[in-house]
Amino acid sequence: MECRVLSIQSHVVRGYVGNKSATFPLQVLGFEVDSINSVQFSNHTGYAHWKGQVLTADELNVLYEGIKLNKVNRYDYILTGYSRDTSFLMTVVDIIQELKKANPSLVYVCDPVMGDQGAMYVPEYLLPVYRDNVVPLADILTPNQFEAELLTGRKITTEEDAVEVMDLLHKMGPETVVLTSTDLPSRHGDQFLVALGSQKIVKPDGAVTSQIICMDIPKVDAVFVGTGDLFAALLLAWTHHHPKDLKAACEKTVSVMHHVIKRTITYANEMAGPGKRPSPAQLELRMVQSKADIENPAIVVEAKVLQKYSH
Repeated sequence: MECRVLSIQSHVVRGYVGNKSATFPLQVLGFEVDSINSVQFSNHTGYAHWKGQVLTADELNVLYEGIKLNKVNRYDYILTGYSRDTSFLMTVVDIIQELKKANPSLVYVCDPVMGDQGAMYVPEYLLPVYRDNVVPLADILTPNQFEAELLTGRKITTEEDAVEVMDLLHKMGPETVVLTSTDLPSRHGDQFLVALGSQKIVKPDGAVTSQIICMDIPKVDAVFVGTGDLFAALLLAWTHHHPKDLKAACEKTVSVMHHVIKRTITYANEMAGPGKRPSPAQLELRMVQSKADIENPAIVVEAKVLQKYSH
């Protein structure tokens, strides 16, 4: 069965972020990807210079209308990431609702990009839009700790808090929630960061199966751009291949991330030379070079099952 993804994200001419980060891995893993580019920039905004255009809500509607008129608006997955405009986000919500009507088994993967490390990098008025309109439509949600705290209004200081916050997010809509990074201490020491995942599957007869997992991910001392977009795309792919096994899906997702980041930092350090910090251009993800790892990752991170039950 052909599997088709509608991905509404940024586009850059040079480098890997947004749709550029998501499309290649999804295609390599066998998905048809239809991309709507929410912006078209020369490169990501971490460079000294960047130029480009932003797609408006009206222009987004025009593109969707074209797809609809040709009756090719049937999708198995929708993937969204960074957005900084209310009307654009609300148009995305309308499109998702319409596509879910057309295909009730459509899966919406949402990365609610709002900020990190206690600071928002989108306007604050987007928070209620995400919380009240976007998240309730999502099936798979990939917030970091800060975004999960914003959406639930709860702080995370312990593993129990994290499990509780994931549960609150389930109650808002998504059956799969992955906290992609947290400040929780790792049992392996401060060279690791902790990620957690929770999946609650409600069967048609009302029976619930649930799995909560935890992962210790090796830290890398560099700032990468596009990794969150890559994570969400890989999670889409691997949950498709392991629909009832969050542990396996997360292990593969995080292992691919590890291989891509390792290859990127090795290359960047080589290019920069001894004792020099790599530039944003040198730190662009080594995506094409990681094709074999994307397709068949060696598992380097094991997920620990914290809870598992059926009732």
